[in-house]
Formats: sequence, C-alpha cells, structure tokens
Amino acid sequence: MRKAMKLRIVFAHLLMAALILVVALVPNHRRNVADPTAFFVAIGIIEVLYLVALVHGRKQDPFPQGSTDITLCVWVLLLLWEIFGPVLGIAHNVLLPSPENVFNVFADHGGELALSVVSSLELLLSGFFFGTLFGVILGVICGWIPRLRAMFYPIANVFAPIPSVVFTPFLVILMPNYRLAAVMVILLGVFWPQFLSMILRVGSLPPAIIDNTRVLKVSNLTMITKIIMPYILPDILKGLRISLTTGFLMLMYAESFGAKSGIGYWISNANVFANYANIYAGIITCGITVTVLNYGSAWLQKRFIKWR
Repeated sequence: MRKAMKLRIVFAHLLMAALILVVALVPNHRRNVADPTAFFVAIGIIEVLYLVALVHGRKQDPFPQGSTDITLCVWVLLLLWEIFGPVLGIAHNVLLPSPENVFNVFADHGGELALSVVSSLELLLSGFFFGTLFGVILGVICGWIPRLRAMFYPIANVFAPIPSVVFTPFLVILMPNYRLAAVMVILLGVFWPQFLSMILRVGSLPPAIIDNTRVLKVSNLTMITKIIMPYILPDILKGLRISLTTGFLMLMYAESFGAKSGIGYWISNANVFANYANIYAGIITCGITVTVLNYGSAWLQKRFIKWR
C-alpha cells in the first residue's frame, strides 16, 4: 500500500515534468500559441498546492491518496490537452484553444476577472445572507407555532422544489435594476428550501424537550431563541456548502440576463463573440471560486460546531 502510494507520487511528478517538456521543447510558432509563461506559472501553482496538500494530509494519514489522485487527473488532462491540441493539431484550435492561450487570459485580463468575481460574490453573498436569514427565522417561527405550520408548510412544499431561475425574466422586469433582480433570484432560491428545512427540523425536536418546556411554561420567544436556535445551528452550518454552491449556479444563470458585470456575464459575453479562450478561463475561475467557498464553509463548520 505504501509502496504503491509512493509510486503514485513519483508518477505525478513525472507527468508534470513531461508536461513542462512538451510545452518548452515545441516552438510556439509551430503550434500557433501564446507565450507559455502564464501556463508555467499555473503549473507551478498547482504543484505548490499539491505539496501543501501532501504535507497537511500526512497529519491524518502518512500516505494521503485523495490529493495525489486529483493531481494525477489534472496532469493527465493538461498533458492530453496539450498533445491533442497545439502539438498534434487534432483538436479544433478555436473550439478547444491551447492551454497556453487559456491561461494567458489570466495574465492579460486577470484584473477584469478578479473584478468580475468580486461583483458576483457581492450579489451571491447578499442574496444568500438574506435568504438564509429570512428562511431560518420564519421557518423556526412557523415550525414552532402549530397554526402557522399548518398554513405555510404546504406552501413551502410547493415552492421549495421550483428553481428560482424560472422567475428571472419576471424579476428583471419587476425590480428597479438588474443587480437587485439577481439578488432576488438567489434570495428566493435559498429562502424556500431553508424555510422548509427549518419547519421540518423544528418538528423533529425530541419530545422530552417539548414536554420540559411545557412544564416550565417557557414562552415562545425564549423557546425559539434559547432552545431551538442552538439546536438547529449545526444543521444550518452543515448546509452552507450546498446552499452556497446552489446559489452560485443560480447567479451564473441570472447574470446572463442583461448583466454588465460578474463572472456569469464574462462567460456569456465571451460566448457571444466566440472567444473560447475567455470562456474556458471563466469556467476555471468559477471552479476556483466555488472551491474557495466550499473550503470557507468547511472552516465555519469546524470553527463553530465543536462537540466536546
């Protein structure tokens, strides 16, 4: 097992070396590609992240497999992309631009991409925050008060499965500006599932807790703030990763409707002009952004959910 893991690590570095040799030894003018400097920088960043993952992973497992397997897939993908694209010319050079051209977009337009990500995150976090806030507060209240639960639970059951993106054309028309419409798309997409989840979660309170509160004659306000909220907090934090990823997907769709900024607009605009290098760069940027959001939500779970 350990020997096989060591061979994988060595093989991963051999693949990286092969990729660097292929890019460096074949002249750029023969492959009709941009300067490979940005691509080399990307390779270096991936290698550094891999080494960091190896060192960090060995704290739990002397021979971590996940990071090595992922890195192997990345090197194989980039190597095949390089060979079948610019080296052999088998792939269409417009539909599948060379890795050098794609990563050169980050060198030429890195500032624009960063601003696009910031613009998208402003909308995402605004819609996500208010959608979660309203969903949790109203869901807890309706879940605890039987009459409200009987009224709103069927409504939430209807609206929760409906993707909020179907309301995008109407929200674009009804809202005073596009940015508010995009926030509302995310807010609705987060609110209804969160609202329904809170109703169900409050309904699953252990009977012993409910009986004790009735004996002590605890008020609804005290019950909600002192008992229910601490009880459901772990579920809220555990659902952050899925909610943020779903919100990001809804944002990408919403930004295709009349947006003037954002990573979704970047990809949509590049598609209009058939600039596939920019499209791939935008997709890579989306992947990086979602990964950072996932790690951020995982950190929040570890930070605030500590069972002692």
